[in-house]
Amino acid sequence: MKVENLPQARPQWGLDKADIVFEEPVEGGITRFIAVFQCQSASRIEPVRSARLVDPKILEPLGRMLIAYSGAIQPAIDEIDSRTSLLSDLSANKVGSAYWTDPDRYAPHNLVTSTSALYAAAATMGYREKPPTPIFSYGRPVLGGTPAAAVDIHYELDTTTWTWHRDTGLWYRSYSDTGPALQGDGVQISASNIVIMFVHEHPTPWPEDDTGALENDLALKGSGPAWVFRDGTVFYGHWERPLLDHPAVFIDEKSGAVITLTPGNTWEELVPFTLGVSVEP
Repeated sequence: MKVENLPQARPQWGLDKADIVFEEPVEGGITRFIAVFQCQSASRIEPVRSARLVDPKILEPLGRMLIAYSGAIQPAIDEIDSRTSLLSDLSANKVGSAYWTDPDRYAPHNLVTSTSALYAAAATMGYREKPPTPIFSYGRPVLGGTPAAAVDIHYELDTTTWTWHRDTGLWYRSYSDTGPALQGDGVQISASNIVIMFVHEHPTPWPEDDTGALENDLALKGSGPAWVFRDGTVFYGHWERPLLDHPAVFIDEKSGAVITLTPGNTWEELVPFTLGVSVEP
């Protein structure tokens, strides 16, 4: 599910029910979310926004799945359509009855759906449910982690901070310009794990909107630095992904062991090398 993250899109709904949320940099220095739902249902997911060319690359390791979004430039739609063995398109253009509008918001920040509405639409299309392929390793942490109280990701529009709370065992999200990242129901966005993958970003030839801003692509095959935050600790290492249909593996720089995650939900931050990230001890 593509979910918007402009200030006009906040507060969002339903992100606390996602098992994984990928935060991807897009055009104009903004970010957008891909929220992956499997273990929990969400009665309200808002606001639904457009797909990007890079989305199939991010999602490919999960195997066959439904993708829900609202609109996209033609090259992105063509990319989704070319991946019919991977992606079943449940966009608002294809199954409009699975979406509705929030009367308290203005377009294009007002489109809403739910997991039940999308699953019902998928059933009419003959979609066969199958558990996704696991993309993370879970277990006891490797030795050698460094205590971390918070991590600041300096995106172009504002800084996103994840702060560790020992009493709940979770990292809580906030923004430098608006404070705690609260959903519409007042729940602050939180995660058991934060994974930061540093990636190369480059523009494509295709304008995304009327401003002429070019849609970006990300280099997600190969390797690069990775920082993994769990249990109030950061593990510094690198990611390896030799093929796009393989999940990224996170390797600890000290021990050479695979960095495992703690059970719970995970936010994966795809951070361009041009941006700064700082850890508060």
